[in-house]
Amino acid sequence: MKAVASQLNLLPEAATQPLSAWTALDQRARGTTFLSLPVRSVLNTPATTGMGFWSLNPYVGCEFGCTYCYARDTHRYAVERAMGKESQVRPSARLPVFDDLAELPPWEAFERRILVKLDAARVLEHTLDSARLAGCTLVIGTATDPYQPAERRFQLTRRILEALTAYRGLSIGLITKSPLVVRDLDLLQRLGERHEVTVNVSLATLDSRLARRLELRSPVPRARLRALRRLIDGGIHAGLLVAPIVPCLTDSRAALDALMAAAKGAGARYVVGTALRLGPAARHRFLPHLAREFPELAAKYERHYRRRDRVSPTYEAALARRLEALQRKHGFALAEGKRRRRQLEGPAPTGHAAMGTQMALLP
Repeated sequence: MKAVASQLNLLPEAATQPLSAWTALDQRARGTTFLSLPVRSVLNTPATTGMGFWSLNPYVGCEFGCTYCYARDTHRYAVERAMGKESQVRPSARLPVFDDLAELPPWEAFERRILVKLDAARVLEHTLDSARLAGCTLVIGTATDPYQPAERRFQLTRRILEALTAYRGLSIGLITKSPLVVRDLDLLQRLGERHEVTVNVSLATLDSRLARRLELRSPVPRARLRALRRLIDGGIHAGLLVAPIVPCLTDSRAALDALMAAAKGAGARYVVGTALRLGPAARHRFLPHLAREFPELAAKYERHYRRRDRVSPTYEAALARRLEALQRKHGFALAEGKRRRRQLEGPAPTGHAAMGTQMALLP
């Protein structure tokens, strides 16, 4: 039920106030600064995003720093809009945060300057018209991880979920890599009595060393699977989101087979997978990283992703067949997987041309 934590080109919700209205909330020794982001709305409509669901993101940016993350572009959009307004403020009135953000490349600002929507729950309470969401899913965490480290202090996601207990009959989904989601098991259970609630635990690989090379500060794979097990045992409808599936690194039959088996062992209700997508800001982060960590793949990726966000239709089709075969093998209902994927990805992209030499799946 959500736009894959690996592949959505979502605009940031809400018009922001000038950058001078932002304030620093906290700074970590590792170099991360948290800034308040004033908002007048926290919901993205399907018309705004072009996706088949509503979305909500408590934060802009994510400290996990996954090198492939498509959502780096949303942080860039938010900062550029704010800086455009700030440029109209006389220089003597500008805050140091303006110069700080201007000096960081967008890919780095995404994971080092986290924008925090302190008023998100209050704004949601005043602006949510549940009738407008009828028939659509509200997805929390499409362009950020709602349970990233900042959530331990700010608890925005929990307060948003608490606000949603005042309504009935919604379809609510979360996407996260973090075991911190289990902190809110009691709240998810209460929400499940009033709404359809689904949690997608995102995991690209069981190989902890490979995960660390791709996801610099994300929780280890086994911790995520334990969280999935606890959610299932707690009566939450939850499954595994294999995202992104990184061509030539995590797409082999053996690797995906192992993920499916682990998901089954954790009690997952479904498994959904989607291939790597690289927008402009993500491309500037991931391709240089790939060249350093996996130089044998650099030329192939450069050819395929230089001017494109997505893999080829041929690759997509081959990957879908592989996932479907493994779903059958491990006893996952295909209909459930397809339904969850539609909720995660929305409408299929159009006008997507083949990319010359196809990036082949590994054996």
